[in-house]
Amino acid sequence: MIHLLPPPDAGVVYTKPWMVALILDLAGYTADRDLAHMVSVEPSAGDGAFLEEMVRRLVASCRQRGIPLTETGEAIRAFEICSGAVHRAVALVTRTLIELRVPNSLASSLARSWIKESDFLEASLGFPVADFVVGNPPYIRLEEIPPAKAAFYRSFTAMRGRADIYIAFYQAALQQLKPGGVCAFICADRWMLNDYGRGLREFITTQGYNVRIVIEAHNVAAFESEVSAYPAVTVIAREPQRSVIVARALPGIEISARSDLLDQIEKTRSTPVLRVARFADWFHEDEPWPCSSPEALQMLKHLEATCLPLEDRTTGTKIGIGVATGADDVFITKRKPDIEPDRLLPLALAADLKHGRVKWSGHYLVNPWNEHGLVNLADYPRLTAYLQPHQALLSGRHTAKERPQQWHKTIDRVTLARATQEKLYIADIKDRLLPAIDRGETYPQHNLYWITSDKWDLRVLGGLLMSAVGEFFIHCYGVRMRGGFLRFQAQYLRRIRVPNPDHLSVELKRDLRDAFERQDVSLATNAAFKAYGISALPG
Repeated sequence: MIHLLPPPDAGVVYTKPWMVALILDLAGYTADRDLAHMVSVEPSAGDGAFLEEMVRRLVASCRQRGIPLTETGEAIRAFEICSGAVHRAVALVTRTLIELRVPNSLASSLARSWIKESDFLEASLGFPVADFVVGNPPYIRLEEIPPAKAAFYRSFTAMRGRADIYIAFYQAALQQLKPGGVCAFICADRWMLNDYGRGLREFITTQGYNVRIVIEAHNVAAFESEVSAYPAVTVIAREPQRSVIVARALPGIEISARSDLLDQIEKTRSTPVLRVARFADWFHEDEPWPCSSPEALQMLKHLEATCLPLEDRTTGTKIGIGVATGADDVFITKRKPDIEPDRLLPLALAADLKHGRVKWSGHYLVNPWNEHGLVNLADYPRLTAYLQPHQALLSGRHTAKERPQQWHKTIDRVTLARATQEKLYIADIKDRLLPAIDRGETYPQHNLYWITSDKWDLRVLGGLLMSAVGEFFIHCYGVRMRGGFLRFQAQYLRRIRVPNPDHLSVELKRDLRDAFERQDVSLATNAAFKAYGISALPG
């Protein structure tokens, strides 16, 4: 066993009682069932927010059936690694049982048998035992965890890239389910969209699990403290995939009757505090789950069914990212160095994109590539003289350690033809989708995405992308950062759908081109609605 622990209370965010009760209802952890003879797991108990309500339901279930509480020693298995939180949870559960007229000695005994000071991820490596796994898993980035502990967490196959440990909690919870068992979590929803959640999405969709319910809860008071995470409730069962309910919780839901909410979810009936829809199918493999709202998902599925992917062979449209050097201070310069002229490329930065155009800031890329590959430094004495003082720095990069003789390479290969191609640029972080056109005069830096096409007039395509419809796709698929900024990545740009350019009228193309040239989002949006054959977007 590994006993190196993250800091006490790391990743602690406590769930409000109304949300706890709703999650338990959705999971089916209700007093009308024989909870005494079922196993319920709370993988990160904290101070006991979920446990208090679970205990109340367990006691009510036993009393309805005449089952003595002495038979419930295995009915709840709660895990918590923080000693202080364990003591507080034991005290809360003991106090709750006593309030429910359970004798003091039995109350204390049950609380201590149910709540263990232990790491759920270490304790969950046995056979499936759970009918329910419910809770709010901790939010801790791996880099904040001692290396030995982090290495163990990485043994969970869904943990990819810079994943948060809640990914491992999800996988471990699902693996603990018996057939028909249910995992109901409230958790940050970034894993549904971003790259580090791919492994978990693939695990769920390929290993025999049913995504029953997803409820986006960004704008409601779900937690006891203010958090920057965007939460969602997921209810996932160990059973074949069936239809999926997608909902969006809105302010006011906190004071709504749970019976009404459950009825609305079951009957997919929307109200001012809960928007609900049911979908016959779900996403496959590691595809993103864009569940911002049921209306948005309905529109998204319609556009995906009727339009082409932005990157598409039939239109010869490609998407990529600019050059990463691994040493920008060496390879990027505004002062034109004394090197061979063919080793310099005008370089476009994100700051150069203004009003749909590239206003070049005068930066150059010191380019160690030609059309055949990495250049031989012996053929470029001035380039060699420029790079030589930085050899130790450049040789220390991972990309150079793999091939020490190529210490002068950039991380990415430079494709010279791209510099002279007309292309659209999109900055990787922006408050909205605003492409800019480059007439084949610059090469993109690593914080710029580029789009080229054999068939599209890029100004027409730029008009579509800058419209509210283009931005709609990014809002559905992209991860929103603090401050409201959108993170644009190739994986999200490739999810954008566009009409077939051959099916657009001359007039529509003209309007989209004019909208792009004038940077008129309203004109672009009106033209895009016609191009996509829709009248509006979901609010």
